[in-house]
Amino acid sequence: MVGFGTFQGLALLFAGAGWLAEAMEMMLLSFIGPTVKSEWTLSPTEESLLTTAVFGGMLVGAYFWGFISDAYGRRMGIQGAVLVVAVAGLLSASSPDYKLLIIYRSLVGFGVAGGHVSASWFMEFIPTSSRGAWMLSLTTFWTLGTLMGASLAWIVMPGLGWRWLLALSSIPAFLVLLVSNFAPESPRYLYMKGRTTEALIILEKVALINRTKLPTGILLSDQNMDLDEENTQLDETPLLSSVGKERGYLETFLKSTLEIFSSNLLGTTLLLWLLHFGYTFAYYGIILMISQLSSGQKECGLITIHFDNVQDASLYIRVFITSFAELPGLIVAAVLVDRLGRKLTVEILTMFTFILILPLLLHQNESVTTALLFGARMFISAAFTSLTVYAKEVYPTSTRGTGCGLATSVGRVGGMVCPLVAVGLVRGCHQTAAVILFEIVVLFSGLFVLLFPFETKGKNLTDTLVGM
Repeated sequence: MVGFGTFQGLALLFAGAGWLAEAMEMMLLSFIGPTVKSEWTLSPTEESLLTTAVFGGMLVGAYFWGFISDAYGRRMGIQGAVLVVAVAGLLSASSPDYKLLIIYRSLVGFGVAGGHVSASWFMEFIPTSSRGAWMLSLTTFWTLGTLMGASLAWIVMPGLGWRWLLALSSIPAFLVLLVSNFAPESPRYLYMKGRTTEALIILEKVALINRTKLPTGILLSDQNMDLDEENTQLDETPLLSSVGKERGYLETFLKSTLEIFSSNLLGTTLLLWLLHFGYTFAYYGIILMISQLSSGQKECGLITIHFDNVQDASLYIRVFITSFAELPGLIVAAVLVDRLGRKLTVEILTMFTFILILPLLLHQNESVTTALLFGARMFISAAFTSLTVYAKEVYPTSTRGTGCGLATSVGRVGGMVCPLVAVGLVRGCHQTAAVILFEIVVLFSGLFVLLFPFETKGKNLTDTLVGM
């Protein structure tokens, strides 16, 4: 009834700003590693640990922030994750040694992993008819963040160095944290918790901003736990009240975890785990292959990543080009996802990825290789983003954060494993073997998509498992 209007536009900017800030922090991995390696005389293994530490933090953080958003609210999850990104990002700039830098960057990864909470928050304000396309539009902010990160590095690194780059990159996260004080809680979350009065107040404000009117009446909810707690708190001591709240949060944790493994969701949960692993593995594999196979070296033994001199303009140009490669894919996905449905859209995009990688079984010239890999990145990123939309829709509000967070965590394992396999094979002059491996992963991912039990296109979000 409140429709899609000014409020949703502001919500998109807020959620997108969070993604932009997190993308800038992730983009730094392309620039600070070689510089720190030279300054502190690090081994190749120690340099690679800077990336592994970020993914390790994301592995833990995705599930943690998902649970926080289900137990304490979407807004709390967003604020907590952004706070960690901002503070850890700033502290990274003052790292006196390698060990502390590793710790701080792992904390940055821990915070960045909460980005899926912002997406869930935004989704719960979007009308059903246009939900898929608007969720995909959120991803463009990630691409903008990578472009801004590369631009900032291009300006700052040559003259001021990596510490200033880390410090300046934390500013967007602090700004998002400041603005988050004005962001409302998700009324769908409040309704699910039985806090109908608060939910109605927010809906009235949204309707006012959108210049629409709510229907007359009141909100009714079967979830009366929070209301009962509010009514009994006056008769309890502060200590007993605190103990009761902690017990309630523990029950929420256990309930949401058990729900994603219930008979209704078990098959979907396991498929989402496999697919998040597969698409993350393939996505980062394609990015690594772009760096390896598009390096311009004609002989396998000379193939290297041109990251040794971070002041070389070719590095920044390459980042710009590869980042732009994802935008056309997102446009295609946005057009298809609300017309053909989530499953068919993911399947089509995955098929095109498979086709574009196939010619790389044989060595191609540099231009053809670059074009094929850029096209593959375009489609695999769009397929993966469409899958995340489905994941958020398929889980009820009561367990959306926990379910999506756990699936994202499993996906991060693929991101950690991929560099070890992909870089090892390509650097070892085994391009065909690397391509076969990625093709197998992409093929099985496409087959697993077909196994999802139902389509979410045009369906309302559910709040509890009972409503499914």
